[in-house]
Amino acid sequence: MRDVVAQLSEAIQGGELRFGDRLPAERTLAAELDVSRTTLRKAIRQLAEAGVLQIRSGAGRRSGTIVRSELVPTELLRSTSSLPLGEISGVLQARRLLEPRVAQLAGFAATADDLAELEQVIELQRGAIEDIDQVRRLDPSFHLAIARATHNETVVMLMQALLQRLDLTRAVAVEEDEAERTIEIHERTLAAIAGRDPYRIEVTMDEHLRILERTWQLESGHTLPRQVPDFLQPSDEDAVDETSAP
Repeated sequence: MRDVVAQLSEAIQGGELRFGDRLPAERTLAAELDVSRTTLRKAIRQLAEAGVLQIRSGAGRRSGTIVRSELVPTELLRSTSSLPLGEISGVLQARRLLEPRVAQLAGFAATADDLAELEQVIELQRGAIEDIDQVRRLDPSFHLAIARATHNETVVMLMQALLQRLDLTRAVAVEEDEAERTIEIHERTLAAIAGRDPYRIEVTMDEHLRILERTWQLESGHTLPRQVPDFLQPSDEDAVDETSAP
C-alpha cells in the first residue's frame, strides 16, 4: 500500500493531479496503478487522513475523491529527509527572492479563472477556520495557484520545489489568531494580484512572508537577514536618468 500512497503523492507533487482535481474512478485508477481496489482504497484513506485528499460520498459531480492539498507530508513520499537548522533560513530567504516576483508576474498574466482558483482556496480556508491544521494544509495550494497564474511552467516547478523544501522544516507552533491572519493576508494578496499593481503586490507579499519568518525567528532565536543586497535591488529609474544626464 505504501507504494500506492507514494505514487499518488508524487502525481500530486509533480502537478499531474492539482488542487480541486477529481481522481479517476476507482476501477480505472486501480487498473492504471496495477493494484487491487482494496489496496487503492486503503491508500486513498491514508491520504485523506493526511488532508491531501477529500472523499465525497453520494452521486453526481460533487462525489468522488478530490485533491485538497498539493503539499504532501514528507513521510508519505518515497524519499524523505529533513533540513538542518542553518538551511531553514536559506529556504525562507529563497522564498523572499522568488515569491514576490512570482506574484507580480501573476498580476500581469492572471486570468479570471486563475483569480477564481485563488478565491476557491481562500473560501475553503474560511470554511476550516476552526481547524488550523487544515488552514495550513491549504496554504501551499494558494501559493501554487499564484505560480500557475503566471502561465509559466518553469515558475510552477520552482515553486513546487521551494514549497517542498519549506515543508521539510520542522513544524512551528500555532500562534493566536493564526487562521484568521492567514486568511486575511491571502485575501489582500488576491486583491493586490487582481488589481495588477506591482507595488501593492510587493508590499502585500512582504507582509505575507514576514508571518512565517517572524514565527521561525521567535522559535529558533536566529535572525534572518532583512536587507536585500544592492545587486538584487530593482533599478531606480530616477537614478538612471540622473547618471545619463549631461
